[in-house]
Amino acid sequence: MRKRTKWIIAIIVVFFVIGSAYYYEASKSNNSSSTTTTTSKVRSASAVKKDINSRLVYNEIKAQKSVTKSLKNKATSGAYTLNNIYTKLNPYKVSPLTAVAIFNTSKAAKVSYTVVGKTSKTSITNTVKKYTKSHTLQILGLYAGYNNTVKIKVTYKDGTSVTKTIHIKTAKIPSSLASINIKVTKANKKKMETGKGNAKLTFMVRTTISGKKEAKNYSFGIDADGAIRWYTTRPTSHIFKQLSDGNLLIWTKSKASNSYFNELVEMNYEGKIKRTYRLNHKALGKAKGSKKQNHNQIHHDVTELPNQDLIATVSDGGRTYVEDTMIVISHKTGKITKVINMKNILPSKFYRKYNATKSSKYMGKRDWFHENSIYYDKTDKSLIISSRNQNLVMKIDYKTQKIKWILSGKKRSAWPKSYRKYLLKASGKIAWPGGQHAAIVNPSTLGNKNSLNVLIFNNNVAVGDTKKSLANSSGKYSEGVEYKINEKKMTIKQVDSFGKSLGKKNFANIIGSNRYLSATNRLIDFGWLDNGDAANVIEYDAKTNKQIFNVKLTNLGSGGYVYRAERFSLFPTKHSYGSNE
Repeated sequence: MRKRTKWIIAIIVVFFVIGSAYYYEASKSNNSSSTTTTTSKVRSASAVKKDINSRLVYNEIKAQKSVTKSLKNKATSGAYTLNNIYTKLNPYKVSPLTAVAIFNTSKAAKVSYTVVGKTSKTSITNTVKKYTKSHTLQILGLYAGYNNTVKIKVTYKDGTSVTKTIHIKTAKIPSSLASINIKVTKANKKKMETGKGNAKLTFMVRTTISGKKEAKNYSFGIDADGAIRWYTTRPTSHIFKQLSDGNLLIWTKSKASNSYFNELVEMNYEGKIKRTYRLNHKALGKAKGSKKQNHNQIHHDVTELPNQDLIATVSDGGRTYVEDTMIVISHKTGKITKVINMKNILPSKFYRKYNATKSSKYMGKRDWFHENSIYYDKTDKSLIISSRNQNLVMKIDYKTQKIKWILSGKKRSAWPKSYRKYLLKASGKIAWPGGQHAAIVNPSTLGNKNSLNVLIFNNNVAVGDTKKSLANSSGKYSEGVEYKINEKKMTIKQVDSFGKSLGKKNFANIIGSNRYLSATNRLIDFGWLDNGDAANVIEYDAKTNKQIFNVKLTNLGSGGYVYRAERFSLFPTKHSYGSNE
């Protein structure tokens, strides 16, 4: 009997040691300073990493080498001169309104060149300031279905110059773009933020979904007249950003025929690829009764960190929850180096008892958080996060994941007492966030001590139980809002808003963005109008509250919503981090 008792005690001890070790490793691998206790429902970081399996792949870069080599050979051959310029339209086969022009000069010279526009302020100019004898020009901003005029000016060191005109004929835009109605109702070209050489276009970032037809909902850029001057035939969904080196970052497919998105690609406007990250397209588990499980890919946002690594919104791959996790991907290895699970930071009752929204597209999983944006504040190494389904914008320390402040549309009483110290208190009347999107910082305030300005697109949707003012205004309008936050006093003041006067016709139940363009100009995307068939993008003056540019897009097609609107330059110099996130 004594022997049997000893065996039982020994077995209990072993199980205790194993259990303790597992809990320690799970907690450690999450690399977090948790506000709430980790539960069995929270997947470990190691499980998330294994499930997503991010890595660098090189097959697409290798496939482009022959094109790059051919262009280089043309440039070094000496066969092309200013009177015999070599041009190649769409060299990488994914960017139809771009071309390369190659020629040599007998003396070192600098070059400027212009794609001649059809009206004032639509000619797009770029200048290569370096003096050289060999010239390879990126011709960007061509019109579709048009014999474009391109003027090339060559200036030598002695000040003399010569101009040459060439013509580049392009094909018509594909039917999926041609069917979109683009109507510009306001364009004050003198006040619009069109950038140096009018090279800034307004880019429509699409929420392309899976399917053969939907895969042709291409992202595109328009000029002040509403003319499409750039588009890519690579399927894109949600992620379309300009990185610090000027390249684009897109969320796309390894094969256009795939029913899923599985690649983050860094490429230039011509389509030349610098880096490709491939992710697993299947989640480890699925909700009970679900027939699908490919839902742990990147869904809403990716932000570049100052060291060029990427932080992305994902799902944890488990059977219960979606869209509440972030991963950091190394730009050197393509591997996941950090996992941040919001279930380790917010109260457990928020995700365990959530029933405010239901959606069949999440395969029965619980969309309690629905993170739709990440912004990295380099001044204090923090993350600013937007959660649609909790009506909150919050700031956490990037390293420790400790909460710094919370802007919440919930009632104060909905928060456990231990969290209430983080809640920002309103100074005057403010619009509380409701189902909001795209939280970013006004970059001009990044250097301010203890304060910063945050911009959001406030959909103004009361998700679940919220403050009375939010519940009363919910569904009546949407607006871009700018707040000033005193991080020391933990107060918040509204300093700007636009959209309320437009009323219900510009109410966007989902998606949208509010972007900083300059000290005065903002760009707002009312991305979900007429049940997703239309969008309205407006540039306005924050000082006068007057519209500068207004374009309405209709007949966007199935799944072709304008998720966000961005204003990027085709010829960026050094991209200012934080201004276009």
